Amino acid sequence: MSRIEDYPFPKGLHLLTQWQAGNEGAYKEMTAFFDDAIGGCFDADFAVLAAPDRVHSTASVHMLSLAILHDLYDIESWAYYNTDPYRYVRTNLAVSRLLGVHKFYTTWALYAFTCEPLGQQMMYPDRFPPGADPDAFLINKTNWQELKTPEFTCGIPRAIDGILRVTQELTGVPPLLQISAPYSLAADIYGQEPLLADVVSDPDTVNALLDHLGDEILAPWMDHHFKTFPDGWVELSDASGSPFFIGPENCMQMSIRSIRHMLRGKTYADRVFDNNFRGDFVASVKKKGRGSRRNVQSPPQSSQAKLLELTDAKVSVNPVFIMRLEADKINISFYEEEAIRRNLPLTCGIGSPQIDRNSIKDLEATRINIREDARSFVDSIKRVCETVDLPEDNHVGAPWPSHVYFEDINGQSHFELVEIILNEVYRSGSIEHLK
Repeated sequence: MSRIEDYPFPKGLHLLTQWQAGNEGAYKEMTAFFDDAIGGCFDADFAVLAAPDRVHSTASVHMLSLAILHDLYDIESWAYYNTDPYRYVRTNLAVSRLLGVHKFYTTWALYAFTCEPLGQQMMYPDRFPPGADPDAFLINKTNWQELKTPEFTCGIPRAIDGILRVTQELTGVPPLLQISAPYSLAADIYGQEPLLADVVSDPDTVNALLDHLGDEILAPWMDHHFKTFPDGWVELSDASGSPFFIGPENCMQMSIRSIRHMLRGKTYADRVFDNNFRGDFVASVKKKGRGSRRNVQSPPQSSQAKLLELTDAKVSVNPVFIMRLEADKINISFYEEEAIRRNLPLTCGIGSPQIDRNSIKDLEATRINIREDARSFVDSIKRVCETVDLPEDNHVGAPWPSHVYFEDINGQSHFELVEIILNEVYRSGSIEHLK
């Protein structure tokens, strides 16, 4: 029988690297390991949470777990997400342990799963997560008012409830429902391009659509969640409604405004947060010179006020932590300062393109850059942890904040780069006042 304690960091990563390379011995070892994981042999280990006196790391691993299960057992996408919550959760937790992350985070294809219960036509590839069919959008400008509240006791909502129950059973972590924010849901069922066109030409209709989705779809789903899991949380994601895609003004006046509208009068509003607005740097550059935007590191003085306004808006829908994602190109020092000023922990995201083995042109340069980035992130996070008022458990008993967050790890991730990043997490040492 496999023993999970035989795969301390970075040994689990080395096994994943060998499996990825097609090594026959690694394939057999992986099969034995996941046979035992799925059979419940590691459940006692899953109940052991991260140490509170450390910088945390976590990862969204559902795509990597799917790749592994498809390779080892020929399990396809629909069956993976919909049929066996124990297999799903145990596999995801076991993958997290192999990676060496400190903190569990059970995720799924949240954008797809938010629109599927509404009747959106879906695509389920054999070994990749599902997504909305881009050739068959559910609504248009003439019929969106007809959308009604779906049933939350069957289909995808029921599958999610099962995953959350099992995650709480095995880890003790409060259930975290992940669903789309109104704008991203609209983009998936209306179409990105038609929605963007209306953002420019008919913003009042867009806002009416967003409020309808919040009132008729998302708020009732959250009502169901908190009735089912009174100690739960809700994580909203809104990549499509980010400054990166629709600009900072539209992000504030449409995306963020619609979240605040949706949460008005909700007693659980303080347990709902949005952590996925991407592209703060958009607010800090001039309209011209688009090609140089990604190199912007510090906001010019003239745009500092606008950047702070955007940060204020983001905090209004995420009062739990400050987040810096890969698409945010302002220097990490800005986020460190804002976290300390607002007395909030800091989370830094590692984007999947940063560690995608098929996107790397110069591996040695990438190794150097990713190590430097990870070190600066960890150092900033630790300074924040040593300055702000953290709870005694440093949030290890909740899904967020997670400090260093791998936005998505999948079957094409470069595990050596993951190891480099996690080496910086492990080397950071104890947070003195939490010892």
